[in-house]
Amino acid sequence: MLNYNEESDFLKALGHPVRLKIVKGLLTKNECNVQMMVKALGLPQSTISQHLGILKSRGILGIRKEGTKSCYRILDKRVRFLLGALYKGRG
Repeated sequence: MLNYNEESDFLKALGHPVRLKIVKGLLTKNECNVQMMVKALGLPQSTISQHLGILKSRGILGIRKEGTKSCYRILDKRVRFLLGALYKGRG
């Protein structure tokens, strides 16, 4: 049975332009650290970290520590399906 609260939280977490850019980039790169995201998106580290925290708290992203770096990757398989449908035919 569908848990509407959980599904709504999932969609809300993706419902911000920066978070969509982050997950789209991770679908392409498979894994990325915060500094690479800062450089790619041109946003402050604090802003990126805030958005990553939201995505991580919803179980959408996972984290792997590499020394002092934190590398993020997508854990929730629904993201690929959803973004595939969203961007189909748009590049």
